[in-house]
Amino acid sequence: MMRAGLTRLSEIALTMLAVSFTVYFLLELDADDVAVKMLGQFSTAAQRVQWLREHGYDQPFLARYVQWLQRFLSGDWGQSLHYQVPVFDLVTERLAATAILGGATLVLMVPIGLGLGILSGTREGSLADRLISVFSIVTTSVPEFASAVFLSGLLVFWLGLLPGASTMTGGFSLRELVMPLLVLVLYAAGYLARVTRAAVAEVMTAPYVRTARMKGADPRRIVLRHVLRNALVAPVTVIMLQIPWLLSGVIVVEVFFAYRGFGSLLYEAGLNSDIDVIEACAMISVFVVVTTQLASDLVNTWLNPRTRPVRERRPAATIRRLSLLKKMEVV
Repeated sequence: MMRAGLTRLSEIALTMLAVSFTVYFLLELDADDVAVKMLGQFSTAAQRVQWLREHGYDQPFLARYVQWLQRFLSGDWGQSLHYQVPVFDLVTERLAATAILGGATLVLMVPIGLGLGILSGTREGSLADRLISVFSIVTTSVPEFASAVFLSGLLVFWLGLLPGASTMTGGFSLRELVMPLLVLVLYAAGYLARVTRAAVAEVMTAPYVRTARMKGADPRRIVLRHVLRNALVAPVTVIMLQIPWLLSGVIVVEVFFAYRGFGSLLYEAGLNSDIDVIEACAMISVFVVVTTQLASDLVNTWLNPRTRPVRERRPAATIRRLSLLKKMEVV
């Protein structure tokens, strides 16, 4: 188990290293272009040469990359060109805002999606199954920008129940959080419900479940003790995949509602060619992706012991018996 964990950690480190090199290569290979973005298109050639010399761009590319990586790991992420503040402070502030929105989405999405999926999968073919399937298909087939427009027209302009923007200029406001939260929960819960329904319906047809039913076991006990553990492997993977999506994949929702989060920061950095911010956002996004995948693997291994290595799945008595048989064969 420890060897597998070390292997996984080394894979994460290599992935982060490869992504960091790729991002730096794409954004800073052309030093003259970097100088133009930093100083503006109306800067003179002498000003650009001086700026490049002052910031170490006269060194070889690999040397500059190593220095940038060392500074990034030490917390020096540079200065934002657009906001004129340290990138570290800017990114952490926006990351906290997205963490609030994403955390609230997960808190609502997971029980709703799992509950609807389990109810639909255990009652396959019933009226409840059909209604939940229709709800899941409709919510997942409508993109976020379309559902944001529809919900805004209904709840903001027609009924006047909620504000149409989530700028949070006067501090944290729960009312301003409702609209982006509602858009995200509808889409994510419907998708999770579809995946959970398919997994539960498949496990319900397994021979051991049919045998338990024939023996007259309590249906609730069958679902809780036998069905869920085997059926939750795919939903857990989906839930873990939602975390990177909530971090940087909700750009449309954050921009639509003017929510000052991580996704809108990445969008603004791309519009303004804010190189240091783009590099920091890319590194954080990749780190979240690889760590959530590691967590997903660990949870799936716990839910499904068959995914463990063969040596780890064998009890100690079985291993001793096999070793004794090998010795007898040698003799």
